[in-house]
Parts: sequence; structure tokens; C-alpha cells
Amino acid sequence: MKGLTPPRPIPIKDRAGYVFVEKGRLDVLDGAFVVVDKTGVRTHIPVGGLATIFLEPGARISHAAVALASAVGCLLIWVGEGGVRLYAVGQPGGARSDRLLYQARLALDDAARLKIVRKMFEMRFGEPPPEKRSVDQLRGIEGVRVRTLYSALANQFQISWKARRYDPKNWAAADLPNKCLSAGTASLYGLCEAAILAAGYSPAIGFLHTGKPQSFVYDLADIYKFETVVPIAFKVAAAKHHHRPYDGAPVDDPVAAVRRACRDAFRRTKLLARLIPAIDEIFTAGELEAPGPAPEAQPIAFPEPEASGDDGHRG
Repeated sequence: MKGLTPPRPIPIKDRAGYVFVEKGRLDVLDGAFVVVDKTGVRTHIPVGGLATIFLEPGARISHAAVALASAVGCLLIWVGEGGVRLYAVGQPGGARSDRLLYQARLALDDAARLKIVRKMFEMRFGEPPPEKRSVDQLRGIEGVRVRTLYSALANQFQISWKARRYDPKNWAAADLPNKCLSAGTASLYGLCEAAILAAGYSPAIGFLHTGKPQSFVYDLADIYKFETVVPIAFKVAAAKHHHRPYDGAPVDDPVAAVRRACRDAFRRTKLLARLIPAIDEIFTAGELEAPGPAPEAQPIAFPEPEASGDDGHRG
């Protein structure tokens, strides 16, 4: 009602993961965030309880829907077919200047960056990396381990595997395992980007990955990829290939099956609740203090009220 304080957005850690919208018009009708199909049927989406909404080709969204998603802190991501290609991101949060400077300082300090890369390696593989290795050397060791894990999973599920490759411009050309992997990793990237923005950091400033708008998203996602999405992708691909059911149902659409299985796995493992603390743990490994404001900096003329959501929330 008019005059009442707006409700606090649900923290990212307490939300459900994501939904994909393939066809339909997203709008706000009668106060509800809905998808309207071509026949006019409305499907309600609990936008305030989601971390991410992926919009595939065939989805349209109104200004009112974008504004509501921003107000509640739900990340909107426009993607290609299967989620394999990212076109744009509507950021509901954003980097806080103090945290952005801290992240940039860690990335620009060679010693701190190496400590962070070593920490991410340890979190990913459950053991510290070899001593006296550079970032490039650690990247090479990681690559060998990852290729070995892919081959082991392919052998375990008795499915043909050549390499991890696909063409973002030609989704149909990818083989079955790569399509399933792309669908799973796209879902994981959406959650990681939502968590990074909610924490007030930048998705672009990475440590092992650099030069991409989602470099830190890839860094963070790689820590959890083989815990969640990669085994699921191979299981679904194997079920489809061998004409077996997955989770008690036939696999008619392997990409959709991967998304549903990843959604359930993210909730079961409480992944969203773990992502922001993981970011703090990674940055603490750099052993640098967060920079304070410059003494000559101009103070804020009109202080804004304290954000009601996560640290990076704009509202």
C-alpha cells in the first residue's frame, strides 16, 4: 500500500537458482511478474525469489518487467539458443566502488594474484598446488587435470568424447556431450554472475581468466563445475545416447533435462549460499587490505539511504 516501506529483497543465498524463458512476453500484469504466451495465458514467475532469469530467442520483456526485476535484484541475461551465447546482462546490482578498487588492486598485484590463483586451485581440487609455480604454469596443470576428468567421466558413462569444443555461432554443430555441458555451464555462470554482482564486485576482473566481460564469473564457476554441472551433463548425455531414462523420465530434450537437473543440484548443494562467502575467502587469500578513499576525494553531496538488499544491490 502507498506509504508503506517496500519489503527488503530476499538475499541471494536464500533464493532459488534460475529459470529459462524460451518463448513469450514477460510483463507485469495486475502487480505480478508473468510470462504471457501467444494464446494470452499467463504464467507467474516469482521474480523476487530467483537469482537469474535467462531470456532465449523468442522471449520479449517490457520496461515494467525490467524495472521490477531490478528492484528485487533478479539478474536478467539475454542468451542464445541453449544458453550457449551471451548477448547482454541487465544488472540488478553492481560493483561498489570500494570493493571494485579492492578487486582491481588484487588483480594488478602480481604476488596477490598468484596467491588467489593458488587458492582457487586448492578450492577446486581439494589440495594445494605445487610450490614455486607461476600463474601460467598453474593454468597448464589445471588444463591437464580438467581434460583427464572429462575423459574419465566419458569412460564412466560409456559415451564418446573427443574434446570440449563448440561453436557459439553454430549451436546445432556441437555433439551431444558438448551441448549438455554448454547448457549446464551457462546455468552455473548465471548464478555466479548474480552472486558477484550481489556482493558488489565486478564480473570482468578475473585472476586466472582475463580479458572477457565475465572473466571472474569463469574463475568462480570453475571451482564448482566438476562438483555439479559436469557430472550431470555426462549423465544426461549418456541417458539420451543409450536410450535410458534419467531421473525416472525419458530424455526427449537433453538440454532441458540438464537445466532441470542443475537447478535441483544447485538447491540440494546450497550453492547460492556458498558463493558469496567463497568470493570473500578467495580475496582474503591475496593478503591485501582493502583501499580506503583518497584524502582529496569529494564527499557525497546527497547521501543515499542504505541499500536494503545485498551489498551490491542498487535499491
